[in-house]
Amino acid sequence: MIPAQNPVQRLGLGLAALGRPAYINVGRADVLPQQRTAQAMKERTRSVLDAAYAHGIRWVDTARSYGSAEQFLADWLGERGHEDVTVSSKWGYAYVAEWRIETEVHEVKEHSLERLRTQWAETRTLLGDRIDLYQVHSLTGDSPLFEDLELQHELARIRDAGVRLGFSTSGAAQPETIERAWELEIGGTQLFSAVQSTWNTAEPSVGRTLNEVHTGGWRVLLKETMANGRLALKPPDEFAAIASRHAVGSDAIAVAHALAQPWADVVLLGPASVEQLETNLAALRVELDDQDLATLKSLATDAATYWGERSQLPWH
Repeated sequence: MIPAQNPVQRLGLGLAALGRPAYINVGRADVLPQQRTAQAMKERTRSVLDAAYAHGIRWVDTARSYGSAEQFLADWLGERGHEDVTVSSKWGYAYVAEWRIETEVHEVKEHSLERLRTQWAETRTLLGDRIDLYQVHSLTGDSPLFEDLELQHELARIRDAGVRLGFSTSGAAQPETIERAWELEIGGTQLFSAVQSTWNTAEPSVGRTLNEVHTGGWRVLLKETMANGRLALKPPDEFAAIASRHAVGSDAIAVAHALAQPWADVVLLGPASVEQLETNLAALRVELDDQDLATLKSLATDAATYWGERSQLPWH
């Protein structure tokens, strides 16, 4: 195991932008294969996974709703034989686009016992015992999971079989959702011990809560650290100036800012190409000073406004 102080060991590769032909990330479509067939996307996923592994990244995050991402990952692991890769996946959304780019609905959310049992079986069929962390996909305060004791006990059975349980969060109420999930106990033990939340320069509102649960022993993963590509391609002027001063792209500053949070155990990258991965990794040579950090902190936006704008991002 690479020592934890090695910063690359805190990076993970997310497959949301690679496992399906359409997604909401800005700047993604321009770097994908001209024909986004399943085979072309599988080959792209393999090349990005190979590059990430070569750079020392050992965490890969996927989900049942990421199109064929679990299948692509399972095939890659089988081909390469890597035993030192940590795998996290998620259940709760089902991919329904049938590999179409233009469609009204791409995924459907359902936090039910039936959905858990179905998707856990599907994940296990593909990835066997390689799942280290299994997460509820996009848990919110109104999720039926909080009241469904049968569902909670089914999750606890997975936990008690040796798989860490967590959940991902989105939306302006991320802190409240995490606080509520912290209180869930089954068999005298917390149901969850990890959380994957959206945190970035523009939307850092969940940071204090993530710090608290990290201090309490939970593993914290950060997602959407580039605000779905907006900080990489359309950054505020002050943000771009910091990138220029450090001679890196704005994407690297977004990643460096996330890595500067001591409570962030894993910072997920979501590149759609090897070239995007390489520019993301320039973050590893960035040392943000106090002035940089103060400037970045000042760029935080209102959470409700941020999430309203994110909800308008098109799938393409």
